[in-house]
Amino acid sequence: MNEIVIGSWNELQETLFHDSWMAEIGRFRSRYAFRGLSDKEYALETTLSRLGGNYAELEHHLLRNFRKYAHRSDLLEGDSLWHWLSMAQHYGLPTRLLDWTYSPFIAMHFATANIEKYDVDGAIWAVNYVQVHQMLPSRLKDRLQNEGANVFTVEMLNEVVTSLGELGYISEQDLALFLEPPSMDDRIINQYAFFSLMSNPTAILSEWVEQYPEICQKVIIPKELKWEVRDKLDQANITERVLFPGLDGLSDWLRRHYSPR
Repeated sequence: MNEIVIGSWNELQETLFHDSWMAEIGRFRSRYAFRGLSDKEYALETTLSRLGGNYAELEHHLLRNFRKYAHRSDLLEGDSLWHWLSMAQHYGLPTRLLDWTYSPFIAMHFATANIEKYDVDGAIWAVNYVQVHQMLPSRLKDRLQNEGANVFTVEMLNEVVTSLGELGYISEQDLALFLEPPSMDDRIINQYAFFSLMSNPTAILSEWVEQYPEICQKVIIPKELKWEVRDKLDQANITERVLFPGLDGLSDWLRRHYSPR
């Protein structure tokens, strides 16, 4: 895996936007998913795996009970597994999904939002989701190609795979794919959010991408640079107030903004 240590604000932007030129359409359109972490030592672990114990056996029970108790007409735009899994992840249920964003600046936010972690280096993971999907079995890859899409929607994925068990059996090797959730609320929209998903619930994405170093890079933000990045993001209005619309996001932004250095 390509690991890059950043030396300045300008270098951070240049690195994250590198390789975004698409000659075939004459536009700058990055094909990377970004995930910001406050500590560079954090792995790409899901909330499900962080439960510990026999968490893979609990996944079905967690989702079954979420579906049973979450029946509210204002939330139910679809009834596929992938819709429910996306909604469960969004509302905090431990799942095998992992949060990503299309925006390098939003990834910068999550790498620098926790001021209690300013004594350690942060990191932004960047994974080329187009190249990830090129490694999928034809059954999945063809669905993307027929749609002319680079990332699955819940509807597209449901047309070829309808259960987690079916996804697990579709290949003998562990697979990764990226999934766009429905725009359930402004938080998903403002964070430009989407998810990664492993076919095996026990597979850790940061370990999986080690097999394919050409599709991934880990951008290290030294602790000495975090305050500058944070202050400039605040000036650019990349804050909790925008990314978490509502009084809770406003309170989180004000608490951090007025905390002493």
